[in-house]
Amino acid sequence: MKKFIFILCTIALVACKEEPKNYATLSGTITNAHDNKTVRIFKDSYEKIITMNDDGSFSDTLNIEEGDYRFKHGDEYGTIYLKNNNVSSFTTDYEDFDSALIFEGDGSDINNLSIKSYLLGDDYFTMDLFYDLDNNALEKAIADYKSGFENLKVQYKNVDSLHLASADKRMNSQIESVENYFNYKIGLKEAFPQGMPSPSFENYENHKGGTTSLSDLKGKYVYIDVWATWCGPCKREIPSLKKVEEDYKDKNIAFVSISVDAPKRHSGSADKAHEAWKKMVAEKELGGVQLIADKDYDSDFMKAYQVNSIPRFLLIDPEGNIVSGDAPRPSSDRLIELFDSLNI
Repeated sequence: MKKFIFILCTIALVACKEEPKNYATLSGTITNAHDNKTVRIFKDSYEKIITMNDDGSFSDTLNIEEGDYRFKHGDEYGTIYLKNNNVSSFTTDYEDFDSALIFEGDGSDINNLSIKSYLLGDDYFTMDLFYDLDNNALEKAIADYKSGFENLKVQYKNVDSLHLASADKRMNSQIESVENYFNYKIGLKEAFPQGMPSPSFENYENHKGGTTSLSDLKGKYVYIDVWATWCGPCKREIPSLKKVEEDYKDKNIAFVSISVDAPKRHSGSADKAHEAWKKMVAEKELGGVQLIADKDYDSDFMKAYQVNSIPRFLLIDPEGNIVSGDAPRPSSDRLIELFDSLNI
């Protein structure tokens, strides 16, 4: 009798055992969401568009092959490991997309290691490092970065060997990029010595109407912010730039922001790029002189200043000569130190 009951219980357990699902479940919430209210999941020929709720939340199922997928919301991108039968989620803030990104559920250690290791460099490769250009400081920053990366691997233990190898590869690639950027900054300092006549721009469209040339601002110091609507680090400088503009509104200095929004960042449409610039300037109530470059990165002014990454800041004196071809960011105390040294 007992044996018969045992068999019945075993049959019941097997019958109730849930079969593996042939889909992955993905959910999450994005605060301050983009107007398009969608999350696009894609890889190779696969694509799934998930429609978000009004509160920024979303949930859907995806029939997929196991692997690393890209996701896009607005102008921001991320990477997530997905597998059928997994239940995964993430939360973030569109206005601080990468830094606020947190994964939960299945595969979360893989995904969190990926984003945290990507962001880790910001803790060690600071703007001061690229302003001082001290080789000893660079070597120490690289050593500390490697140590921090090893600590991340201890924190996120449930990561397979393939993803660990990929993370190691990305770490070494980032170190190489930092070294190249360090040398690039040295080259900028040598290429644009203080007192050299500044390259000029002519008739850039002004958000308030008409056009503006650099020569229109002669007689004032000119602090230029080269940015774009899709650039996260650029947008993070906006609050600091607004404060500096307010603090120096009665001083002999003009604050100029030049957008290099390009069609390739806006579905290949020059009109969409232009509209994105117009819209953000209005919505964020950006101050100063708001301009858009005539040919984005291919503009003569950008080429002359060797602008190949943004944000980039320039300072020009009242006579039209270069003070700094690679000036400190608004968020850096070094900018105010520079202004003070010039008695602005």
